Amino acid sequence: MTFSLLSGPASRAPGPPAAAARRADSACLRPARLALLLAVAIPLAVPAQARVEAEGRYAAVARALEPMIEWERRTKGIPAISIALVDDQQIVWARGFGLEGIADSVRATAETVYRVGSVSKLFTDLAIMQQVERGTLDLDAPVTRYLPDFTPANPFGTPITLRNLMSHRSGLVREPPAGHYFDTSGTTLAATVASLSPTTLVYAPGERVKYSNAGIAVVGRVLEATQRRPFSDYLDSALLQPMGMRRSAFVRRADLEPRVPDAFMWGYDWRRSDAPVFELGMSPAGSMYTSVLDLGRFMQMLFAGGTFEGRRIVSPATLDTMWTPQFAPEARTGAGIGFFVSEMEGHRAVGHGGAIYGFATELLALPDEKLGVVVVATLDGANAVTEHIAGTALRAMLASREGRTLAIPATTAALTPTRARSLAGRYALADRSFDLWARDTTLVLESHRGNVRLSLRASGDTLVADGALAIGPRFVPISNGRLVAGTDTFTRLPDAIPAAAPERWRPLIGDYGWPFNTLHVLEKNGVLHALIEWFFVYPLTEQSDGVFSFPQYGLYPGEQLVFERDSRGAVTGVRAAGIVFPRIPVGDQVKIQPRRPVPELLREARAASPPREAGTFRSPDLVDLAMVDSTLEFDVRYATTNNFLGTVFYS
Repeated sequence: MTFSLLSGPASRAPGPPAAAARRADSACLRPARLALLLAVAIPLAVPAQARVEAEGRYAAVARALEPMIEWERRTKGIPAISIALVDDQQIVWARGFGLEGIADSVRATAETVYRVGSVSKLFTDLAIMQQVERGTLDLDAPVTRYLPDFTPANPFGTPITLRNLMSHRSGLVREPPAGHYFDTSGTTLAATVASLSPTTLVYAPGERVKYSNAGIAVVGRVLEATQRRPFSDYLDSALLQPMGMRRSAFVRRADLEPRVPDAFMWGYDWRRSDAPVFELGMSPAGSMYTSVLDLGRFMQMLFAGGTFEGRRIVSPATLDTMWTPQFAPEARTGAGIGFFVSEMEGHRAVGHGGAIYGFATELLALPDEKLGVVVVATLDGANAVTEHIAGTALRAMLASREGRTLAIPATTAALTPTRARSLAGRYALADRSFDLWARDTTLVLESHRGNVRLSLRASGDTLVADGALAIGPRFVPISNGRLVAGTDTFTRLPDAIPAAAPERWRPLIGDYGWPFNTLHVLEKNGVLHALIEWFFVYPLTEQSDGVFSFPQYGLYPGEQLVFERDSRGAVTGVRAAGIVFPRIPVGDQVKIQPRRPVPELLREARAASPPREAGTFRSPDLVDLAMVDSTLEFDVRYATTNNFLGTVFYS
């Protein structure tokens, strides 16, 4: 196979972005404190109903998975993970790992209520299919039959249908102009869908898969308009209650609030912070709260052909339609209605992932074998981990049923700092290249074509991607500064100073958006890039002055970034994929009020010694920067009063 770096999950779910505080007892967690809590032993006393003990052949599966899940949680710094395994009409194992509540050390369980992001779409689409069965909705009628005011510009002529919307082939933009992933205003579903009318379709309906949260918002609005009830109320009565999902809702109900766990954001160059808790304007696409036990009941319904405890939810024929790739008659894999269809060890697999602020979810099922798993974690963007655990668990269940040996992936090890530094550099093959950066005991790989950055660890002599954002790709160092990826061999290039960014781009480079979700515009290797949603680094193609396009992969294929300027020509923001990100100015010096006299703090600081650390460390290699480059200017604010304490630290 050819070498290909990950472009990131194209199904990153919407989330209620905002800068509101978490509930009162969970202030922002300091990284050191979180690391300590992840490392210490956690008491095992939990209510009996909060877990399902594995029995019979699944006892061996649970014993094999438990250390693997705990290792993934600790090495990736995930506060909490919950999992449930389903075999036909029985949840055969379910439990939580880590902490649901950090401040009060509440353990995560199978009843912890998570935000599951785009897994919500399965329920929205299933509710539509109920109405299709009853003949009140038509999958292939123009959606304007139900929403006459839904009028985005359509230069292609082909009308948008519910089938287009639910299989992500509508051609709509990814995010609506209002109620989108970054919108903190609490916009209604009606206003969210109304905001789409001034937009223009990116692709012709039916032409290609373009994942769209906006599209599922429209689907939910169809339900709300035709059933004449608020979307969340309708979903509760039509699906959640009939399936016994009593710890689930599309709003943050007061009775669920105490079991919603602390969840965390992070970025490549940002410390962790509490995840925002705002609700979405496009709630049908990603606002569901639920537990792994409730999602286990959902899978029981799927395996019973659309029935739960004698109550018909949908017909087997409807489920088969949802599990069939749409607009691709010969395809065995692809986008069905709601579900994504794939294969695992020759078996048909269906499911969906979810990524919302602070949470990562994977729901995966083998419908013909009636086996399923759901995994949820409380760290933003950690979908590689939930996918890895879910895939491993499902393969273990298959192996157990078939009497084969359970295969649990081997763990990786940290690199030594010496080895990490010896491999760092730029590697290239023809027009493809990537950088390896040494970060203590980890190598970070970033492709020049843009993707998520991979954290590489060691498996013998092989480097393996093994981080929160990607698990699996392997790289083998060989002689003479070469690295093998798949069937391709990349060669390390000599170090070189990169050329300066073009003058016309310099006013564009900077930070845009909000503290809870910042868009970074940067230049590297002679190409302008956008680092968006904390993890996704995309090279941009310049279309004209101040107008750039995203690549034809990832989160925003076919969409643009347009920089906005004021009357003086200064850049004030960027409209990225139709959403305005205001420019974040470089502000004045932040000041704080010390709790104790500054002279007293300075005396203690000067008398203190750093903690002793055991291990092998790089010797200091100090350089007088003034002798390296005479044009460097030095920040000496700590020799003045222009610093956060307003005091002189040194002469």
